[in-house]
Parts: sequence; structure tokens; C-alpha cells
Amino acid sequence: MQPWQPLLDWWFGPGVTAAEVAASRTALWFAKQDQQDDQAREQFAGLVEQALAGQLQGWPREPQGWLATLLLLDQLPRMIFRNTPRAFAGDALARPLSLHGLSQGWDQQLLPIQRVFVYLVLEHAEELALQNQAVQLFSSLHQQAATAERELFAGYLDYAERHQQVIARFGRFPHRNHILARSSSREESAFLREPGSRF
Repeated sequence: MQPWQPLLDWWFGPGVTAAEVAASRTALWFAKQDQQDDQAREQFAGLVEQALAGQLQGWPREPQGWLATLLLLDQLPRMIFRNTPRAFAGDALARPLSLHGLSQGWDQQLLPIQRVFVYLVLEHAEELALQNQAVQLFSSLHQQAATAERELFAGYLDYAERHQQVIARFGRFPHRNHILARSSSREESAFLREPGSRF
């Protein structure tokens, strides 16, 4: 077994289709639950620290190891270090790694539901060019989806477009300002009072 397989098994579960995987794992991926954060911390905090320290260089040499490394840098810190600056500590490492794999076509060797978490790295970026690329990638993913799963992937595309709009407007995500000790402008403060502004 490859060293990254337990992480992929935990993240994606036993489902076969994208709809089955999403049905069993959406709460893990996107709900903010202390129990899930604790589970991530107990099982994978050590690997996250290794990834952040650049000690897993052997992993991202093929698509599955690349995907697992991106999860350790982009997704897991948001759970393990939630509401602290370290939640975003892996972003600067995840972005070039994501772009490298995309340039190699590795995303095309992953299942569609797995590709979501490659493209989310770009969706998390506070750079409009990367946001535009994320929207393009999610749009292609939606167009290629099986008819029964188009609604699922339409939802991911919608979120990508909403992230893009925030970066186009502010150049950053205002909901991160408090955690990162950044001052919010008057316009950002007003925006943060709107429903759904914090994703």
C-alpha cells in the first residue's frame, strides 16, 4: 500500500460514483464540526506537519500522491488549525504544486470527484488569475459530468464563481481578515454582514 492511501481512503470513502462519494463525505469536506477536526488532527497532523516542512517530496511524483499532498497542504490545515493563521499555512506550497501537476495533465488521471480538490487549491487563492483558472476547470468538469451528476458538479462550479467574484471585487477574502489580523475596509465589513459572505 502506498503511504498516502489511508488518507485518500478516509477523505473519499468507499463510494464508487461521484454522487455516492459526495453523499457520504460532503459533511466531512465542508461542515465545520469539532469531532471531524479532532479526527483529522489525531490521524493526520503528523503528515500535515511533514508536508508543510517539505518532507514529503517523494509523494507528488504521480497523480494519487500529488492529490494526497494537496489535501495535506490545502484541506487538512483548514480542519486541524481552524480559526488560526496556520489554517492557510499550506496554501503557498499547494498552489505551485497544483499548477505543476495540472501542467503534467495529472488531474485528467484522477476521478472527477478527486479533481475537485485539485481545483479547490486555485479557488482558495487570493489571486484573480488563479480564480479565473479555477472557474475554467470547474466549468470543464461540469460539462464532462455524467447527466445524473451534473447538478452535483454545477454546485462546485457555482462556488468557484462566487469565490472568483469576491476576489474580483476585493482582491482578497474578507472573511479571512480577522483570523489573519488584517484590517477590513468599510466595504468589506458591510460585505461580511451579508448572508453567505463567509462561505
